Amino acid sequence: MRFENVSIFGVAHVDAPNRVRSEEIEDRLAPTLGRLGMRSDLIRELSGIMERRVWDDGVQPSDVAARAGEKAIAETGIEKEQLGILVNTSVCRDYIEPSTASIVHSKIGLPETCMNFDLGNACLAFINGMDMVGNMIEQGQIDDGIVVNGESSKFSTEKTIEKLLDPEVDEETFRANFATLTLGSGAAGMVLGRSDLADGGHPFLGGVNLAATEHNRLCYGQVDGMVTKGHELLVAGLGLAARTWEKAVDELGWKIEDFHHCVLHQVSKIHTEKFCEIVGLDINDVFRLYPNFANIGPAGVPIVLSKLNDAGKLKSGDRIALMGIGSGLNCTMAELRW
Repeated sequence: MRFENVSIFGVAHVDAPNRVRSEEIEDRLAPTLGRLGMRSDLIRELSGIMERRVWDDGVQPSDVAARAGEKAIAETGIEKEQLGILVNTSVCRDYIEPSTASIVHSKIGLPETCMNFDLGNACLAFINGMDMVGNMIEQGQIDDGIVVNGESSKFSTEKTIEKLLDPEVDEETFRANFATLTLGSGAAGMVLGRSDLADGGHPFLGGVNLAATEHNRLCYGQVDGMVTKGHELLVAGLGLAARTWEKAVDELGWKIEDFHHCVLHQVSKIHTEKFCEIVGLDINDVFRLYPNFANIGPAGVPIVLSKLNDAGKLKSGDRIALMGIGSGLNCTMAELRW
């Protein structure tokens, strides 16, 4: 997928206000950890996650997705009436129906001419949303569009803790539910548009995609938690990432040393470190989100990009790789120029 006339004009994020330390969760799970002979710092040691954020009670995914979308629009100078599509990419939804996108559309106050729908593809959905909006812009169907995401991990984490405190829970069940304890909350928004209609955009050049859907049962979830075969998922995910990287090298001429920033979807410490080994990236050059924000699903990549921008670390002309993988399994690697 290659674009010649697509740019990012605004990217923004909203951090959830309440910190929950991994140590607090470990303390609550102490009866089970002790009974199963597991170490008391299990979450911190295995995942490298020290804390995560959660929203106040009653906050819906649409609330925070709309806030992030409003922030992204405010950065651009683009009027809401110009937006031709809104794509919501949240794993978390307000309801099964109507679409969360329709609720965000209403909360932002977008025009009736702005198409809207949800796009779901686990942790890869935001980059997929960028691809979809980019395609519509490149084909001349719209001039501008917005991708939003709002994730909330509190309910699934609390339900998983309740489940793991059952005296009948064995080690296999604990490990299968462990990944839910590594989830975080956050929101992001991004406005894309035609490069030739406005100044100040950051060209979105497209990228490559690969699928390994034979692994679709390695991680699956409901609103109250998810079940993961951790080791198998790590091995299969890294294998797919390696093949996707090779495709980017072969078809796009990528070299890791040519990139100023690599923005990764970050699941945990081991996933991030192993991925860096695959592509030859120094872990010290990666903005690490997971220690203090945990795994925020599809919002993770745009949140890191937004945080880098807010910190003044993105310079004109920088080459930036966006690298994401989602359960299923699917992987995308894309490039933008700042």
